[in-house]
Amino acid sequence: MPESRSRKKKKRVYVAPPVSKAPRPSPSWWAPVMVSVMLLGLVWVVVFYLSRAAWPIPQLGNWNLAIGFGLILGGFGMTSAWR
Repeated sequence: MPESRSRKKKKRVYVAPPVSKAPRPSPSWWAPVMVSVMLLGLVWVVVFYLSRAAWPIPQLGNWNLAIGFGLILGGFGMTSAWR
């Protein structure tokens, strides 16, 4: 008795998972905190210069400038993640 032909099975095709279309927007508090951090750094530096190093923290001396500029840079760093 002759053998029947075997059926060809369909190959399964890989389907990639769906890709998210757009990045999620930033939370509503992100922009006010970002601007506040930059302004706080600016105020820190201005107060340091106007008080002739007597404020904000006299024991730190010129490191007050590093703190002020660090706050400003932190705020600018937050702008890179703002959507």
